[in-house]
Amino acid sequence: MYHSKIAGLGFYVPSNVVTNDDLSKIIDTNDEWIQERTGIQERRHIIRGEDTTTSMGVKAAEIAIERSGVAKEDIDFVVFATLSPDYYFPGPGVLVQRDLGLRTVGALDVRNQCSGFIYALSVADQYIKTGMYKNVLVIGSEVHSTGLDMTSRGRGVSVIFGDGAGAAVLSREEDLTKGILSTHLHSEGQHAEELALVAPGMGARWVTDIIADNDPDDESYYPYMNGQFVFKNAVVRFAEVINEGLQANNLQVSDIDMLIPHQANLRISQFIQKKFGLTDDQVYNNIQKYGNTTAASIPIALTEAWEQGKIKSGDTVVLAAFGSGFTWGSAIIKW
Repeated sequence: MYHSKIAGLGFYVPSNVVTNDDLSKIIDTNDEWIQERTGIQERRHIIRGEDTTTSMGVKAAEIAIERSGVAKEDIDFVVFATLSPDYYFPGPGVLVQRDLGLRTVGALDVRNQCSGFIYALSVADQYIKTGMYKNVLVIGSEVHSTGLDMTSRGRGVSVIFGDGAGAAVLSREEDLTKGILSTHLHSEGQHAEELALVAPGMGARWVTDIIADNDPDDESYYPYMNGQFVFKNAVVRFAEVINEGLQANNLQVSDIDMLIPHQANLRISQFIQKKFGLTDDQVYNNIQKYGNTTAASIPIALTEAWEQGKIKSGDTVVLAAFGSGFTWGSAIIKW
């Protein structure tokens, strides 16, 4: 049995910065309203024709691979987390395999939305722990901007999300005191429709239905979120799954050197920080700059924290996420 360690990290965000004031020109909203409810000041949106979910994932992966010191030919598997694939099928995992020029390794797509990167990390960790693979590329990448209702009707959701990608190379670690110590995954599907996009979907409204109806008031193909209900569940599940990870490894809250929460809403992160009594130096947030990038948010934040020297060798790092599904999870890492 082995452990897996994060050998390299990278992220990429589009150059196009969209501020709250920019949104206020097309949506009935303002900077104060957005910051008060979400903490977001700006986000990145792709420029069509320049970036896609896959291309951003590739750019983040190239940085992570270079930093890891692992040669591309030594990548054994790809796990790609996203809710916004370039195509309905095939998924972006195989496109990354192609565009990076990897061997004909397996490529797996993970559709667990905001907790997607935690799920993807857990899958990669298990493959390495069992000895099946030595180096696994894990990517979280999202393009939200092209699928949002950018009118006043959609302001409660559309101001929250941004585009971007993050990646990690997981490699075999024989020292069992280091690396990913454990991951913890959960779901509660009874609340699936509280944060969802139901069309186009085979079980609800497919493309042919949408075209046939040609209904300008049809909102089924835009994201829906019951914001207050999501918030109330998120703060409970975040706390539970962080405690679960700590208990599984006989750790205390005082052992946490860095908590990287999914960047869903700054108010959620601040609530969790206060609940656990963590200092600003123990929690990393960047939603102010990038908005909620769903599966990309944790790897982007993790990479930034590492780049800024906030994560050092020997640190205990906790990753935690909650989102659509409902799904949630955590990972405990000894750096």
